[in-house]
Order: sequence, then structure tokens, then C-alpha cells
Amino acid sequence: MSHDTFIEDDRISGAADPRLTLRLLRFVVPYWRMILASSAISLVLALLQIAGPCIVKITIDDGIAKNNTREIILWSGLFLATVIMGFALEYAQGMMITWVGQRSMFDLRSAMFAHVQRLSVAFFDRHPVGRLMTRLTSDVQALNELFSQGIMTLAGDIFLLIGIAVIMLSIDAKLSLLVFATGPLLFLAGSIFRREVRIAYRDARARLSRMNAYLQENICGMRTVQAYNRQSSNFSLFSAMNDSYRAANKKTIFYHAVFFPVVELIAAIALALIVWYGGVSTLHGTITLGTVFLFIQFTHRFFQPIRELTEKFNVFQTALASGERIIKLLDTPVDVASPARPCPFNGLSREIRFDHVWFAYKGEEWVLHDVSFTVERGQTVALVGHTGSGKTTITSLLARYYDIQRGAITIDGINIRDIDLVALRRQMAVVMQDVFLFTGDIASNIRLGDTTITDDAVRQCAQYVNAASFIESLDGDYRHEVRERGATLSVGQKQLLAFARALAFDPQILILDEATASIDTETELLIQDALEKLLRGRTAIVIAHRLSTIQHADKIIVLHHGCVRETGSHDELLRREGIYHKLYKLQYKGNGQASPAAPGKMTG
Repeated sequence: MSHDTFIEDDRISGAADPRLTLRLLRFVVPYWRMILASSAISLVLALLQIAGPCIVKITIDDGIAKNNTREIILWSGLFLATVIMGFALEYAQGMMITWVGQRSMFDLRSAMFAHVQRLSVAFFDRHPVGRLMTRLTSDVQALNELFSQGIMTLAGDIFLLIGIAVIMLSIDAKLSLLVFATGPLLFLAGSIFRREVRIAYRDARARLSRMNAYLQENICGMRTVQAYNRQSSNFSLFSAMNDSYRAANKKTIFYHAVFFPVVELIAAIALALIVWYGGVSTLHGTITLGTVFLFIQFTHRFFQPIRELTEKFNVFQTALASGERIIKLLDTPVDVASPARPCPFNGLSREIRFDHVWFAYKGEEWVLHDVSFTVERGQTVALVGHTGSGKTTITSLLARYYDIQRGAITIDGINIRDIDLVALRRQMAVVMQDVFLFTGDIASNIRLGDTTITDDAVRQCAQYVNAASFIESLDGDYRHEVRERGATLSVGQKQLLAFARALAFDPQILILDEATASIDTETELLIQDALEKLLRGRTAIVIAHRLSTIQHADKIIVLHHGCVRETGSHDELLRREGIYHKLYKLQYKGNGQASPAAPGKMTG
């Protein structure tokens, strides 16, 4: 399977796949006892629906026609009992259906979320968040309607049809055949409806998915939209998508608006035939009035499950269109996974080595070309270079967000592909320039759900990296509410929280991706002090555009177009007067400072 196919809604096949249905039913199978009980109730309810008209027939023929009050009272009481019993059973079945539907959807959502968390970062690079949200919400809801409305009452509807047909044939075959003569018309209308509505439902779901993706993108980028006055243009694009979705829904409404009146028309034709033939036969004394009434009632009940089955088919079509995308998501392979038999790994003791590493995000469009370098335990190694030179890619490969195509990345001689992912990443902490904070409070964003990190440890870590002063000034301090993505905190405050988070997990390997950018001078001093504390006793890989922040690194690696061009200390690289020297001079000029005359005079 292509990794890009599950999200391409328009590519979904046109025919129903029985295997897809079986895959979806596996979420219902664990509750088979409840399903059997509900199906049994459906059969009893079908019998009660058949019994009702039969009781009325007997009441008419044996009670009213013969002026027998006792028979009228007896059968009327029995009819009332069937109504009460039907009410009680429908209530019990409704509770069962709802319970099974909700439990099944709980399991499905859990399976989807667990699988999504295991997918590689490359997957999220390719697929819009809005479409993934459609899978996890509205597509799952469509399946919920199938499980809670369709499957568990299907047996009762089929049994009711068969039971009515058998009784009608046994009472009067000719009158029954007149009713069944409308069947081919019903079958033809149903076939056309099923084919067209399936296509329409799939188209509507695809358009909804695209609209949700566009909505998510615009809401996340609202600052940019407003800053560049894109509201009108974006609204026009959204209106076009919205109109497209509306048009797709209108098509499904059209098919419903045509089909159900057609069913009613066919049912009316059947009733007309009963009235005509039954009325004439009653006058001739070959059929009783009770039989005519029975056939009229049975015809209503015969077409009722057909209408309900058609409605269930509508639910099934919606669910199938959603189910196809859900299954394709669940079938998306996990590109980066732990090995079946991981090598023992207790952390870094000697070195990290990139050995002739080649990497491309797509095909052979190489981002890294034959990259080799070594990071000794306890060293601070800085990666510098122009934008797009491969700095962030290197740190992403070390954390195995992606897997390389050629070469090897090893820790103490062990290929990181042979190390359990959880064990590997447990030894690392990443501090990005754009710090991601979750909705919750300050403390939960430092410990990230790790219950072994106590409140005292959270406070100590915040104090150590100079974050405590601003935290304790907030309303509620460590219980202060953090809104989505930390919207109420400054960039510097979020970076200090990221340092506290990294310290709380006590990593051996620290990855810093431009962690001191875009902040004021006072906050930068706090962060530089926190950084020095955080680096003590740890191996660090630091990405920095501002070269002044990495002058004291043990080793500086200069990248250019995905290749390692220079390696050495700050002074060594300046003396070579190569790429690093040029970058350094450019930054001093950009800052309005004089470039230092000699490396030995630098103070850092």
C-alpha cells in the first residue's frame, strides 16, 4: 500500500468490499452475547408484530362478525398485552444496542489513536491534521450509527418479512401473489438507489474531509491570515469548499427524496390491489372481512421493514464510506518501529557515530550526503550552516523520527535501528525553538504524564533552570492553567518550561534546536544560565544560527547542502577562513559589530 493512499478519498474503490465489513465487525464481536440477546429480542418483536394483525383478524371474524362479546374482550386483552410486551422489549433492546454501539466505538477510537501515535513523523508531514481529525471524529460517528441502529435489528427485520410472507401465502395465495407482484418494481428502485447513493455518500465524505483540513490549517494560521489581510481570499476558498460539500449533500437528499415516495407509491399500488381483489372476493364470500384487514395490515408491515432496511442501507453506505478510510488508516504501516528482538541498551557510555549517512524525505532527493561524524560522551557538539543544510534533519534521525536510506547511526557501536524506541528516546530530551505546550497546567507540562516525577521534583527542576520566578508569579503558580499551545505565555517563558521539562526527565543526550532564538536580552541571560546548568554531565547536540551562542562548544560541525564541510573548534574554524569564518563575519556585520581581528582575542 502506498503510504499516501488512505487519505486520498477520491481513490477509494467503488465496490463494497466484504473484507472491509468483516474488519469493522471485529470491534463488535467481543460483545457477541449482547448481540445475540438483542437479535433474540428482535425475533420476539417480529412475532409480536405478526401476532397483532392476526389477533385483530380473529376478533373481526370470530367476535364482531358473530356478535360474540366474550371473544371481543378476550382477543382485545391479548392484543393489549402484545402492545405492552412490545414496548418493554423495545426499551430493553434499545439499551442493549446503545451499550454495544458505544463500547464498540470506544474500542475503535482507542485502536485508531494508539495506531496514530505509533506512526512515524513522516506520516504527519504528508497528511493534513484536519483530515485525520475527520477520521477520528465524524467517520467514527458514522460507524456508531451503523452499530447502534443497523446491525442489531437486521435479523428482526428479515424475520418479519419472511414471517409475513409465509402467513400471507398460507391464508390466501392469490391475494399474496398480487401483493408480491410489486416486488420487481421495488427491487429495481432499490438497485438504482443503492448504486447512486453510495457514490453520493462517498463524495460527500471526501468533500467534508477536505473542508475540515482547510479549516484546521486556517485556524492554526490565524495570525498570519490576519497579518496579511487574507480573510476575504480565504473566505472565498472556504465558501467554494463549503458549497461543494453542500452540493454533494444535496445529491444524497435528492436520492432520498425520490426513493422513499417511490416505495410509498409501490406500497399504495399493493394496497389498491388488495382492496380491489379482496373487496370483490368478500362480496362473493370467498374471503372474510378479517382476512382483507389482515392483508392490509400485513402490507403496511411488509413495506415497513423494507423502508427500514433501506434506511439501514443508507446508514450502511455512510458507514462504509467512513469505514474504508478508517481501515486504510489502521492499515497504514508503521515505518519506524522497535525491532522484534532489540539489543540491550542502558544508555550512552562512549560515543554517537554517524557513519556515511544518506537520507532523503522523498525518493532520492538527498537532504544528507555521506555524512560522517562522532560525538563523544559528555561533548557539546554544535551544528551550523545555512537554512536547509540538514541540521534539524540530523537531530531528527538520531531520535529515529525517520530512518535513513544508507549508512548507519550507532550509539556505542549499536545501530539505533536495533534499539527499542522507548529505550532510545528515554535517554534523549529535545528542546525546540517552537516549544509545544499542552492544555493543562504548568506542572503537567513539565512532567508530561510521568507520575514518577513528583511535585517536589517539578519545583526543583523549575528552580534550577530559572523558571520558578515567573511560574510563582502566575495565578496558581504550578497549577496555572496552560491554554492551547501555551497561548498566554511568552516565547522565553515557554523555553524555560522546556528546559525544566528536559531536566525533569534527566536525559543523557540533549538536543537543542535554536533554543535561544527570538527572545529578549534579559530572558536570554536566564536561558544561557539554565543551558549551562542543563549541559553539565550531558552529551549535547546544539543547532544554532547565532554563532555567538556556540563558541564554547567542544566541536562545531559546518554543514553545506547536506554535506559536512568543516569540523573543529570555534578558533580552529576561524583560522581556516572557510565557510564558518564567512558565516561569522556576516553575523557580526548584521549585528553592527566589528568582526574580531584574531581568534585568540575572542571572549565568546
